[in-house]
Amino acid sequence: MRTAIQEQKSKMAPPAQAARLKLYIGGEWVEGGGASEIISTNPADARQVLARFKSANAKDAESAIAAAQAAFPGWRATPAPVRGRILARAAQIARSRREELGRLMTREEGKILSEALGEMDKGTTLIEWFAGEGLRLSGETMPSELPKNFLYTVREPLGVVSVITPWNFPWAIPVWKMAPALVAGNTVVFKPASLVPAMAVEIVKIFEQAGLPPGVLNLVMGAGAQIGDILIKDPRVKAVSFTGSNSVGRRVHALAGERGIKATCEMGGKNALCVWEDADMDLALAGVLKGAFGSTGQRCTATSRLILHDKIADAFMKKLLGEVKKIKVGDGLDASVGMGPAVDEGQLKTDIEYIEIAKKEGARLLIGGERLDGGNWKHGWFIAPTVFDGVKPSMRIFKEEAFGPILSVTRVSSFQDLVKAANATEFGLTTSFYTHDLNLAMRYADEAEFGMVHVNSPTIGGEAQAPFGGIKGSGYGEREMAKEGLLFFTELKTVFIDYTGESRKSNLY
Repeated sequence: MRTAIQEQKSKMAPPAQAARLKLYIGGEWVEGGGASEIISTNPADARQVLARFKSANAKDAESAIAAAQAAFPGWRATPAPVRGRILARAAQIARSRREELGRLMTREEGKILSEALGEMDKGTTLIEWFAGEGLRLSGETMPSELPKNFLYTVREPLGVVSVITPWNFPWAIPVWKMAPALVAGNTVVFKPASLVPAMAVEIVKIFEQAGLPPGVLNLVMGAGAQIGDILIKDPRVKAVSFTGSNSVGRRVHALAGERGIKATCEMGGKNALCVWEDADMDLALAGVLKGAFGSTGQRCTATSRLILHDKIADAFMKKLLGEVKKIKVGDGLDASVGMGPAVDEGQLKTDIEYIEIAKKEGARLLIGGERLDGGNWKHGWFIAPTVFDGVKPSMRIFKEEAFGPILSVTRVSSFQDLVKAANATEFGLTTSFYTHDLNLAMRYADEAEFGMVHVNSPTIGGEAQAPFGGIKGSGYGEREMAKEGLLFFTELKTVFIDYTGESRKSNLY
């Protein structure tokens, strides 16, 4: 039986060109036991087969969990600073392979090389930051009401944790989940998206080379429908960290809730970039271009809505359309290209469907709106950067996440209308506000219903030391990255030590 991924990637080169990948369980590279073979191709040229592998089955998933469970006591007993040093070595290896892995990422996921290299830098910085947490993984001491009592807290690992990641950031998202889980003393079962298996294998090889003991990190690859539930329902799994679609995220959260285990689900975004009448137009324009069309719009933090003050809207749109026309679409390994392909045929179809929906609802198509075919685009999944004006909050293109290079423009005449429009979505991940008015910027930060607010910078971006995540339909559970990302993978224990037996005289007990 052919998988959905095989069906949507029917134009492919001879099998000899593909790397043969395996799962990684208990420190061994093993063939998947599933019946289907999954094939990864280059979205810029679907004839190029990059990798193929046998899908994991339920038995493989259970074996990975068992291996992680067996490795947990030894890894937990490894001092946190020692765990941190292994992560630091992983970061060094990653930096030495930056160019190589960036090029692999571009070929496998499609983003342009400069963006892939930027992702390599970000992910490696995250590993380095969490490596340092091995020296800072501490609790607190506090005074006790009892005489001669020592009262303190400690942070302890959870055990086996599942890490389930998407295709759009195949390096940064896995490592920003794995690194805190590992340094905290947990063992990990990692399931990446099937569209980016080669990057997933390289991540595991880096940690293996850095000295991670067998079983501490395990890799299973395959369809979520076949193995996803096992990675949440198995009683040996103590937490799950998921990034992906809202529909799957809600299911992950529900299944975790049934067991009463920790879950963090980072999901979609419908992010608004707002430009006030006094804004630096060139600065705002740069933010829109980077946020809306960088990574082909395929990020949860992408700028998919542009809200403009009426007074500057016409002038801003004239500049914007002039710049969008200059964006060269093509293979991301070409240094002159400014936007790569959609990740696969399925995502391209979704983009086209939302464009047609917007047209039918009355939005005005100003530029783009079509698949790019022929010439150098002939064998890839290319779409033109697209801009709609006159978009109303009632339209689906305003409210729903297309996950492509499609920008919806809405005009407002007051600050109240701007805030209302920005908040008029079920999502609440990130937003931007461009203005020189500090008072207005602070008001926007107060009233915007988003987990992250940028002033005079794009909706995209984050830093290792700052929490990442959204509210409303964009996220359930705790934040990722920073200290919050580490604390998710620990339990807090409070310890009372009466070192003289004086507590028996106290009325507190």
